[in-house]
Amino acid sequence: MTHTSEPASEQTSEQDRDTRGNHRKSAAEMRDHGKDSAARGKGLHRRKFLGGMAGAGIAAVAAAGGAFSLLDDAAKNKAGAADSALVIPDLLEGTTSSGVTTFTLEAKTGTHEVIPGVTSSTMGYNQDFLGPTLKWTNGDEVLLDITNDIGEDTTVHFHGAHVPAKMDGGPQVAFADGTTWSPTFTVKDPATTLWYHPHALGTTAKQAVHGLAGMIIVEDSSDASAALPSDYGVDDVPLIFQSLAVDTGGDIKYDAAGYRLSTTTFPLLLNGTNVDSTTLGFTATKTRTRFRALNASPSDIIVIQRSDGGTLTQISTDQGYLTAATEVTTIRLVAGARAEFVMDLTADATLQAVITTGWIRGGSGTYDVLAVTASGTDTPADLPTTLNTIDRYDTSDFTARTITLSQSGASMEINGAIGTTMAAMAMISTTVGAKEIWTIQNATQLEHSFHLHDVPYQLIAVNGEDPTGVQLGWYDTYEVVGGGSIKIAMEFTDFADDTYMYMLHCHLLQHEDEGMMASLMVTGTSTTDTSDTSDTSDSTDSTATASASASASASASATDDSTATATPSASSTDG
Repeated sequence: MTHTSEPASEQTSEQDRDTRGNHRKSAAEMRDHGKDSAARGKGLHRRKFLGGMAGAGIAAVAAAGGAFSLLDDAAKNKAGAADSALVIPDLLEGTTSSGVTTFTLEAKTGTHEVIPGVTSSTMGYNQDFLGPTLKWTNGDEVLLDITNDIGEDTTVHFHGAHVPAKMDGGPQVAFADGTTWSPTFTVKDPATTLWYHPHALGTTAKQAVHGLAGMIIVEDSSDASAALPSDYGVDDVPLIFQSLAVDTGGDIKYDAAGYRLSTTTFPLLLNGTNVDSTTLGFTATKTRTRFRALNASPSDIIVIQRSDGGTLTQISTDQGYLTAATEVTTIRLVAGARAEFVMDLTADATLQAVITTGWIRGGSGTYDVLAVTASGTDTPADLPTTLNTIDRYDTSDFTARTITLSQSGASMEINGAIGTTMAAMAMISTTVGAKEIWTIQNATQLEHSFHLHDVPYQLIAVNGEDPTGVQLGWYDTYEVVGGGSIKIAMEFTDFADDTYMYMLHCHLLQHEDEGMMASLMVTGTSTTDTSDTSDTSDSTDSTATASASASASASASATDDSTATATPSASSTDG
């Protein structure tokens, strides 16, 4: 049973309800506010990270309250001057034959200046760093020929895509250097922004931070899509943000040891260009311009806002359009998350990125990243009053589970299991057609970014509060603050497999590599106890059974671990 939500524009936006303690605070909270506007325009020193704030949890964030000013007076109504043009990633053209469109990618090594004037060893798809944008259309048959030339095993995961488990690009389908993987599937996603990146065990952070990432645009034939800007690179603009770690010699870091080095700095890149002390420029030849923002950082949080304090019109979350265009002042993206927004540009405007440390160390500060020059002379029609219909779940008869994110020393756990191998992971077993409600409980004081493969989910509660505004959209990646929780609901549709699994994990890539990953087996027949399992007090046996049962060739009869709960570590220091 479902009911339909009101349009998001008639609700309070999530960014405007921060005083209620759900940690989705405005950019103000993440600000080094003592710098003048000139310093902001060229970037704050990113090694002055906000010590402890990322893992501070609900109480500390709520206590910070209004201690920070969103924009000082000097920065308001100021559009930064551009130093160089925004680089638009190439749009990869597919070739269509017999109704199948083929895209060819090569994962390769190269070099790139992550720090200006310093050469770094990097990786990319079809190029030295990052990859081209893929454009798919709902209903199309696609084939991807992906060759691995990076010298080690890799995978390519289509983050957010609803595809068969065997085609999802998880660690079970890792392929060796010198070989080609060729997944094929029908595009079932609605219009949305997805992305692709590696997902092999233990090497995801290393490969992604070195540049293996690219955007996917999915189009559809909906009225909303017809009414929105869609000319790629003209009025439909990708923004790929990466807050990375690199030493003064250009070596890109991806693990705890590298992040802790005194020589490590934390540059911010936009579409592959360092913007620490550079404001990129984009000339908007159309009055209404659509921006697709992706946080491809391994761990840091990115908040997007205007330098003049004006609003952005958000139209989409991770998994498609909102019910209606929604005015927000900030858009907060945890690692792996995406959002789309439009701007009606009658005057120049500057977009800022506010960076907050998500892990043991990282970036911080506010940057003028993109100066948009308004040159359009057209008058766009009003946006549609309705972009999408989202039927909100009535979860009264949904199967309940608790998923606990915890820590044991330097290792990360889901439901008590350290998922650094397929055999060691906890397993969630479900069936096609199952409707479930999960409580994602953060038993650590660390920041986590919860990502679910296969299907989108709705937020039912965030730290005990009802979602509002853009939180009523569809997600696949969402923030779980230290000591906090989210409650999510989903329905498993279309794809069943008794061998290949989907994944659920923290999208702080270092946490994923350190074990915060579990497997999800979706089969065509019932293999799981569908009773309410929200009471997780008796967890030891089910955790052990689930961990032992998960393997690369796990059978559909693997024991359900939905009652497994981990014991939080006494230490809150990340590995």
